[in-house]
Amino acid sequence: MTTDKNLSMDGQSVTATFAAKGIDITQNKDQGVCKVVKRHGVGGDKPMIGDKVTVHYTGKLLNGKKFDSSLDRKEPFSFNLGKGQVIKAWDIGVASMQKGEVCMLLCRPEYAYGLAGSPPKIPPNTSLLFEVELLSFEGELLTEDGGVTRRIKIKGEGYNNPNEGATVDVHLEGRCGGHLFYSRDIRFTVGESEELGVPLGVDRAMEKMQKGECCLLYLKPKYGFGREGKPEYKIGPNSDLLYEVTLKDFQRAKESWEMDLREKLELAFGIKHKGNQFFKAGRYHQAVIQYQRIVSWLEMECGACFEQQQKIRDLLLVSQLNLALCFLRLKEFSHVVDNCNKVIELDGKNEKALYRRGEARLHRNEFSLALTDFRQVLQVNSANRAAHAQISICQLKIREHHERDKTIYANMFQKFAEHDAKVGKMKRRRVEGLKMDGNSAVGIKRRRRSHECS
Repeated sequence: MTTDKNLSMDGQSVTATFAAKGIDITQNKDQGVCKVVKRHGVGGDKPMIGDKVTVHYTGKLLNGKKFDSSLDRKEPFSFNLGKGQVIKAWDIGVASMQKGEVCMLLCRPEYAYGLAGSPPKIPPNTSLLFEVELLSFEGELLTEDGGVTRRIKIKGEGYNNPNEGATVDVHLEGRCGGHLFYSRDIRFTVGESEELGVPLGVDRAMEKMQKGECCLLYLKPKYGFGREGKPEYKIGPNSDLLYEVTLKDFQRAKESWEMDLREKLELAFGIKHKGNQFFKAGRYHQAVIQYQRIVSWLEMECGACFEQQQKIRDLLLVSQLNLALCFLRLKEFSHVVDNCNKVIELDGKNEKALYRRGEARLHRNEFSLALTDFRQVLQVNSANRAAHAQISICQLKIREHHERDKTIYANMFQKFAEHDAKVGKMKRRRVEGLKMDGNSAVGIKRRRRSHECS
């Protein structure tokens, strides 16, 4: 790549400099974006589509007038590469850079702000000059907990994505510590991939992919093979995985609005059975997916007759209760409380919902609320031994909590008393000091007077 550390952004020499030293980095070589490197980057790796990139930049018109700069604001600028969040020239230019690289980009109007420009700073049909420094880049997080990170090697086509229940045809290559342990074409149903040995993280990424896309998925153990590992692939417990995934084709499942209530009810019973199988196998994440499908289908349905209404109610109760139990196993206690609340809205005396909500609140150290839940369980079923035991635990925890509070407040008041005593002692010393100073002054005056009289 051409390098010019002393390239100036001012004056008429810019166009000539790029004509002599610039490299056309557009795909069709139309001179729309030309680049000159001022400082080479490090590492060799470059950002991929969807990566979050962070840059510093200064933008100028070709007459040298500056119209924008992140350096002036003392704040770097971040965006997702290749997603149309910035001008086309930036998506192209930054994709060609390495971390730490500083380059100049000369951009024709059709790769910048086009015929319209961006008034008042950028006139219509204007070429622009940018100095860009690539500070960092990282993959796109597909889960809130950072357990699945995606980097897109080849962008897919169209705007459709597989949905829950879709059938997908993919090519997978799995690696662990650089070792290739899996490479094959496979077909599976989104939401049920673990039945075929495909990790949860790959399954969850499907809904973000487009046909023809090839991406890298970085999976934390929770979304890979977890604490058990995969002995047949020689993968130990709690191992990070890297999958290269190519989505070759897919067939979307029917959406909720494409089905009538009769069809939803028929499918819901089969999905509930799948969820139960996943739960018994300890695949709680996959079980959650199944139960949540039922809830999404039926929670807004009313039913045309009493029989349908009863089926809807029963399926929602069972699904929400099962979701609460799954989230208890996953230690996601806020979700447990949410699901139990929804059951209690339908059935205020549901013993399982009250008990599971109490368990979740106990884990969250909400002892008084948990105690109330377990007491309500006994109002429904006074013979519930587990609730009796949990009440004892709650009462013990509350007493321990009160004792800790007493100790904390006692120490706090003791410190306040010590502080007040210290302040009082210092005040007394100052008063005594002032008295001594006053007495000394009186003595000096008397001596002066005696000298004057003599």
